[in-house]
Amino acid sequence: MIGHMSGDADPVAAELADLVFQVAGRLRVSFNANAAELDLPPTQALALTLLDSPTPMRDLADRLSCDASNVTGIIDGLERRGLVVRRPSPTDRRVKHLVLTEEGERRRAELRARNHAKAAELFALPPQQRRQLRDLLAALLPAED
Repeated sequence: MIGHMSGDADPVAAELADLVFQVAGRLRVSFNANAAELDLPPTQALALTLLDSPTPMRDLADRLSCDASNVTGIIDGLERRGLVVRRPSPTDRRVKHLVLTEEGERRRAELRARNHAKAAELFALPPQQRRQLRDLLAALLPAED
């Protein structure tokens, strides 16, 4: 036999993909509910959780896997809510850095805490199994530079 036909796909890999999508779906539903409780649209909540320090808009777009033009609208919403401000880069005035306000930091911390609590419920496994699952999932991701 030459090569594998599409029907010969590894059934365990297919089942893993289905399970990962189901778990990710549950995490997304929980995340969206937490965002709504904090009066944030999901995309703004996601952007808020990804902002740690002054971050160039281009970097946030990369982290959100979207075009930089989409980030503008997301940040406009966060700025209107008083959660983020845009500041010129100290080295290149054309680049805008996103900086969390005090309220933005508070809201981000609250969102992260709620998400971590829900994740702990979802991954309610014995500690050794939880660490093993973490390690297995981490092994699937490329090492960061």
